[in-house]
Parts: sequence; C-alpha cells; structure tokens
Amino acid sequence: MVDFRAELGKPFAGQVAALRLRLGNLAPTTSWDDLQRNQHDSAFMVAGAMKVDLLADIMAALQRAAAEGTGLEQFRKDWAAAVERHDWHGWTGETTAKGRAWRTRIVYQTNMAVSYAAGRLAQLRDGNFPLWVYLHGGSREPRIDHLSWHGWAGPPDHPFWLTHYSPNGWGCTCRVRGARSAAGVRRLGGDPDKKLPDNWAMIDPKTGAQIGIDKGWDYMPGATVADTIRKITEKAVNWDYSLSTAYMKDLPDSTRDAFSRGYRDTPSLAVEMRRWSERVMGERNGAPIDPKVVVAPQKSLGLATSAQKAELSGLLQQDLGSDLYDFTIDTSAVRHVMDGHTNEAIERSRGQRVLRPDDFGRLGALINAPDKIEPADSVAWGGPRLRFEKQFEDGKLVALFELRRGRRRLSLVTMWVEV
Repeated sequence: MVDFRAELGKPFAGQVAALRLRLGNLAPTTSWDDLQRNQHDSAFMVAGAMKVDLLADIMAALQRAAAEGTGLEQFRKDWAAAVERHDWHGWTGETTAKGRAWRTRIVYQTNMAVSYAAGRLAQLRDGNFPLWVYLHGGSREPRIDHLSWHGWAGPPDHPFWLTHYSPNGWGCTCRVRGARSAAGVRRLGGDPDKKLPDNWAMIDPKTGAQIGIDKGWDYMPGATVADTIRKITEKAVNWDYSLSTAYMKDLPDSTRDAFSRGYRDTPSLAVEMRRWSERVMGERNGAPIDPKVVVAPQKSLGLATSAQKAELSGLLQQDLGSDLYDFTIDTSAVRHVMDGHTNEAIERSRGQRVLRPDDFGRLGALINAPDKIEPADSVAWGGPRLRFEKQFEDGKLVALFELRRGRRRLSLVTMWVEV
C-alpha cells in the first residue's frame, strides 16, 4: 500500500526504519567504495570517517532529517557540530565553502534517497503490485538513458529491477511506483505498451555497470532488508513525534548509547524543541501562530544511555532492568512550565529568570552532561522524580523528570532557570 504521508512531506516510517537498520553496523571506511552495493542495506558509512561515535552522530542527524523533516541546511549545521565535536579533519571538501556544501549535499541526498527507496521497496513488495513503473524524476538536466526508461512497466521479478531500481546513480531522483493494471500504469504517467531500449542490459566498460548507471549503483537498494523494514514499521509506534525504540534493543549498547548522545547533541534538536514549544504556546516572537498548524503531542529527547540507566537505578534505588527508557516532554508539561515561570516579578523573587522557548532547546545538553543529578520530591499520584542541573552562561537550568515505568519514559514535569 502507498504511504501518502511520504507524498505530503511527512515522516515515512519505512525510510526511518531503513536508516535505523543501518545503525547495527557503523562501518569505519577510507573510501566511498569500501562497501559495495547491497552491503549498504545494513551498514552505514561516510567515506573517511573512522570513528564509530562520529558515524553515530551523523546518523542521528540523518535520522532527524527523515523523521522530522529538518532539511539539508539544518543537516549541514548538525554535520559541522559533529565533525568539530569529534575533531575530524582531512575529509574531502573540508577546506572550502564550496567543498563543504558539495560534500554535505552528497551525504544528505544519497542517504535520504537510498533509505527512501528501501522503504518504498518494502511497500511495493507488501502491496503485491503485479506491475512496477519506472518514472523519471524530472531533473533539469536529465540523463538521456534514465529518460529512455521513463514510463516502462514490468513485473517485480523482471531482471531490470535488480540493477535499475532507483536511485541508480549519484543525485538520481527517479522513482518506482506500483500499479495493478494497464490503466493504473497510465494514471501514474507510464505507458504499459512501452518496450525497454535494446541496450538496457549492456555493460559500460568504464563503470562495470549497465549503460546509464553510475559505478557501484547497479543494485536494488533495500532488497536484502525489505522484510525486516516491514516488520520494524509494524512494531513501531509514534514515529511522527517520538524516537521510537523499535529495533534499538537489538543494537549493541555502545552503538545505541552513541546514537542517543548524538541525537541530543544535534543543533537541529535544540532548534526543533524551541520551535515546538512556541507552537505549543500558540505564538512565535510574540506573533500568533496559525491555529491550523498541527502540534505533535510529545517530543523525544532520546533514550537514556546504559551509564545513565545505571546511575538512575542507584539514585532511585530500583533496578530499571533491560528495558529502554525514553526522555520525553509533552504539550501539557510545556504549558505547565510556561504558565508557572513567565512572570518576571515572581521569578525575580525566587532568584530565577523568566523561562524562554530556547530553554527547551537546552534539554539535550542538560541530559547528556548534567552538573548534578539527585532524587527530588515526588507527588502521591506520580512516579519517583529526579532533579537534573546544568550551568549555562545566563543561569542554571533545573529540570525535574518523572519515571513512568509502565510507559518506559522519563518525562519532564517542570523546569526553571536560577540566576
């Protein structure tokens, strides 16, 4: 079945699952072709990136782009923060603005395109379409060979798809859609009577791939993991607004922890938390927000790491076991915080300052590197609470998280800034 949310620019669960699968094998490499063809289905690499933690941070940025639509420009900021954090130098493109723009665009577009294609392949197979249709992406500078395949429809087991399933080159924006009849092919813009060019299977000696396909792209992205992607998306819940724990439990602790820390470290998360809190309160920079804007009911701040779970278990004097716990914040918490800490006179009398939307953007840094964590007073109707503190330049951020064991969450209940 077709996931129309993907067509509307909303999170596509199959794409998010395809990216997450690759977390299971963060592969340090020196060259772009160290991994070949379907090896990319279940491994993640960035040419020249030799540190697993660096790869986890870059993957976290890509994951946010897929799940929350943060886009290329925000990915570039996340990339810059990651390479600086891990002191990575000497990567191709680093020395000039043009080179950095080119490299980040290649990494972003390639991973978005391949993961989307893998998710779409799982859908196509699940939908049991008798015909698949090759559609050109509409590039301003189309590749002649790709145009020659546009509109052709063939059965899923046709050998064409094993090598030509898109994307089949750097920057390729072609796509494949499913149809149930000749009329369906026409509705998609295809031609059920079209024949493939005679040379479609000929090998280009320069690339070792079929004519019109870039070197190393003569494979079907996602073919080896399509069934797994389908199973992940069946189990996953709340993809739109939560860092779902689907598949994460199967990862090594070190990989899961690096990804969770990297997720909280991405500048895009801080930006999104600020913007989301503004939407929750109904205004941005003092101007009302369109009430038709859909506001996610909660946001994830990533999973607690293994070390954090061990520390929290000791502070709470209860074993959290092997379950994964998500740091979360919901709309009611945002409203409670802002309603209680935005009166300047009252906050001054408490030795605090008025809370601002950008303070929500600091929660990732607070969780990753708190100055202090200690048990806090709980309420009769809630779970045990923990107090996190972190000093920033303009004050000390204090946040209380409540353990909600049944939901496996550490949920924000309130926060303030002491000055």
